[in-house]
Amino acid sequence: MNSKCGEAIKAIPWRLRAGMKLQIGKRIRELRRERNITQEKLAELLGVSFQSVSRWESGVCYPDMELLPVMGSIFDVTVDYLLGVDQYWEQKKVEDYLAQFQTAVSAGDIDACIQIARAGVKEFPNQYTLLNKLMYALFLAGDEDGNIPDWEENKKKYDGEITKLGERIRDHCPNQEIRLEAVARLAFHHCDNGRREQGRALYESLPSRRWCRENAIWWALEEEEKLPFTRQSIRTAYADLASNLFTLVSERLLPDEELICVFEKWKELNRLIFDDPAQMNGWSVPYMACQAAGLYARTGRPDAALKKLEEAARGACAFDERPEEWKVKSLLLGVCTDRRQDFETTDSRPLCEVMRDKWMAHTDFDTIRDTEAFRRIKEMLSGRREWKEMLFSAD
Repeated sequence: MNSKCGEAIKAIPWRLRAGMKLQIGKRIRELRRERNITQEKLAELLGVSFQSVSRWESGVCYPDMELLPVMGSIFDVTVDYLLGVDQYWEQKKVEDYLAQFQTAVSAGDIDACIQIARAGVKEFPNQYTLLNKLMYALFLAGDEDGNIPDWEENKKKYDGEITKLGERIRDHCPNQEIRLEAVARLAFHHCDNGRREQGRALYESLPSRRWCRENAIWWALEEEEKLPFTRQSIRTAYADLASNLFTLVSERLLPDEELICVFEKWKELNRLIFDDPAQMNGWSVPYMACQAAGLYARTGRPDAALKKLEEAARGACAFDERPEEWKVKSLLLGVCTDRRQDFETTDSRPLCEVMRDKWMAHTDFDTIRDTEAFRRIKEMLSGRREWKEMLFSAD
């Protein structure tokens, strides 16, 4: 390799250099074939042997730096394009947009999410990762469960744009993961807007879980990959099962007494998966406890309801005070790192405030709303009462 070419490449960040050899060769081959130029003809134009061209395209070595401007003229492209520098800087800018987007969505700032995604799409109109984020942000803007005042208006306003984005990604995106995510979101969007048949057709077009990569790849794994793969599979299976139990309770799909049993089964599942369930620091912990409290209140057990409600309040406060990053250790899961920023929400309020003003406003709690214990729990969520004063005692 020419020394000047080597020095120029060293000046480029390591992530680009790692793929540089492959990128130069790949682009030379693509450009040559697009223009119907043989290796022999390109070699003649550059004054090198056709074996040199073959070695470049195979990634064995780089062309001399002095040849790159000449090659750029032949192919009518820039030297940056040949080197892949343009691709690197595009990817870096895209990653910056994605990081900004994640910060905004973890704070529940959906307007900022839309602005960031639109800016990214304006700069990179064919970047499907950003198009997918824009679709997601517009979808979130119509979420009735958030604290978005104009959610109904947004839902109508963005309906057509969400549909067009979803169809564009479905029809043209080369990345299967992004494409399937967009199809699933588009299907839900249709169902949520009264177009159930269209939504169902899209859902039925998705691959069967039985033949998904995670279920089929085991036999191709190296020995050292098997334990982490299995633990990740357990975590995925746990998330799916916990989510379904969550749905049973939140959607009230069973009689009240059976739903109380489902809540207990959910807690048993957590004890099975986590060596110490106290490590769980998620949104679902206070939500499920609050749901159980409502079920107890509806079935005439005020003491049990208030006890569960305090448990939910403690969970909500713990959620709001969680660190930026924490580790969860488990025999079945290994060591998992959770990050505060990975949590996505359409409600920018602290969870304590959501529980106090939204969850506890449910009619389930009408029978205990006027009790002193209920009032004290609301004070705790408002930060007006110390935890040590909040040991449960029913009126």
